[in-house]
Amino acid sequence: MAALEMTHCIVCGSELEMRYEEGEGMTPYCPHCQAFRYPVFNVACSMIVLDPAKERIVLIKQYGRDSNILVAGYVMKGEDAEFTAVREIREELGVGVSELRFNHSHYYAPTNTLMLNFTAVADSSDLHPNREIDHYQWFSLADARANIKPDSLAQSFLEGYFTKTWDFNYHN
Repeated sequence: MAALEMTHCIVCGSELEMRYEEGEGMTPYCPHCQAFRYPVFNVACSMIVLDPAKERIVLIKQYGRDSNILVAGYVMKGEDAEFTAVREIREELGVGVSELRFNHSHYYAPTNTLMLNFTAVADSSDLHPNREIDHYQWFSLADARANIKPDSLAQSFLEGYFTKTWDFNYHN
């Protein structure tokens, strides 16, 4: 099995083996449960948050780090990704969303997370960040590109927003 594939059953803990599954190809299989097991991973949303005039993007700093990133958060059990995007913006920035559009997805191996990126238009530029946010700042569109954490997944999503070309050659 490849390094990122599951090696043990999430139900019983038995070692998985690869078996052919009709229509799927080689798939992890638990001989104890007699069931195919599919990959388990996290799902999170990151958001490019625009002000109501769509002239500025808010970037945040969190958890004592000194890098500007996008607002993001994990999809909770039972949530749709769109609900998560709106919830995270409301929780972290204290504003609602008037428009939401899906941009692109990317599997981020370091945290075993499928990242879903959205563009959101805030219903107000008057932010009320919660305790998760150390610092926030509205940037012009050009300045957001210049100030996002370099060589990051956030930068790749932001560049994709501008260029409509999704290149995930980040280094973190």
